[in-house]
Amino acid sequence: MTRLNLLMATAMLALIGQTAATTQVEAGTLEDIIARGELRVAVQTQGPPFSFMDKNGNRTGSAIELTTLMAEEMGVKVTYLDFDWDGLLPALMSGKADILAADMTPTLARATKVAFTKPFMYVGAVAFAKADGAFKSVEDCKKAGTTIAVLLGSTGEKLAPSVFPEAEIKSFKGGGTLLLDAVAGGQADCGMNDSSAVAAQAASYEAGTFTIFPEMLSKEPLAYAVRYDSMDLLTWANLFIDNTGLDGRLQANLDYWVNSDKWKAEH
Repeated sequence: MTRLNLLMATAMLALIGQTAATTQVEAGTLEDIIARGELRVAVQTQGPPFSFMDKNGNRTGSAIELTTLMAEEMGVKVTYLDFDWDGLLPALMSGKADILAADMTPTLARATKVAFTKPFMYVGAVAFAKADGAFKSVEDCKKAGTTIAVLLGSTGEKLAPSVFPEAEIKSFKGGGTLLLDAVAGGQADCGMNDSSAVAAQAASYEAGTFTIFPEMLSKEPLAYAVRYDSMDLLTWANLFIDNTGLDGRLQANLDYWVNSDKWKAEH
């Protein structure tokens, strides 16, 4: 009987230890953020209209305003960590950032590494070329030997070979206006990126520099991302998207930053 009691006591202690360990894991990222008093957000260095430095030297954009609002709702301050496009996921996965806020498509491949929120909007990929060049349509860009500029690590890089099977796909590392610079400078004949990004970034050039072709080459959701050990933060972020969607704050943000060019005069 004594031996049985000893075994039962040992099992009970193991169960208590396991429960304590589970409780510690489940405390999660959100509790850490509240205790720290800081939400750390990974954003693109230059990726208008979602994240960029404006003409006054201030960081702004759709993702900046929404994550600032996130921090306000949490009762903490927000810190932005700038990365090129291909540095965003590593920054999140390494723990440098709590959340990744960019115009990122939640692909199945990316979802093997990080957990995505529900979509906050939908976009499509478009192609573009110099307005005064020889490429006047998407069909022109599909011709054999054409060079197509895409962003390294983007969904455009994955999509391009199927849209432009006879073209040479040229990947550029970085973000912001990099693809438009490549087309404007003759390093590529055409470029492809998300419609919202192309429209916003083309605004920094002289009017009439580019022709953005109207055909939507894809339809893709955009979402924010957290680590898989941050399920509490993921739940909270999804509730944030739901609540701001219902009270109109999300749509107001998108109408200003993405669905119009009102922000260009002020930023």
